[in-house]
Amino acid sequence: MRTTFKNQAKKAGAEPDECYCIGEEKEVPDLVIEVVVTSGSISKLETYQRLGVSEVWLWQLDKLKLYHLRDDAQDEQANIFTDTYGYEAITRSEVLPQLDIALLERCVLISDSVEAGNEFYQNI
Repeated sequence: MRTTFKNQAKKAGAEPDECYCIGEEKEVPDLVIEVVVTSGSISKLETYQRLGVSEVWLWQLDKLKLYHLRDDAQDEQANIFTDTYGYEAITRSEVLPQLDIALLERCVLISDSVEAGNEFYQNI
């Protein structure tokens, strides 16, 4: 899904590479995935914090970096985790807690999509 999310009151908008609502359709997704080609990606967390996105995954240098929103999205600025705009770096998704992130990373790096899918389903 490729969608632009905006919140006029918060003066924030974003067009993530991928985004997902878990369980039911919402105005703001639960999970956003950004593929980072250049540096400076951590600043995108500020926009997602303003929008109230629960979890952001950054794919950079063949690794996923996961962040979960801890500061209240209603605040204009982060009070906790200020370096990451209110997001805490995590190692396991809280939105998809059963997902093996190391397995997902390994499968994403397999160039053949059928082989990647087989590897993933054989190991879940």
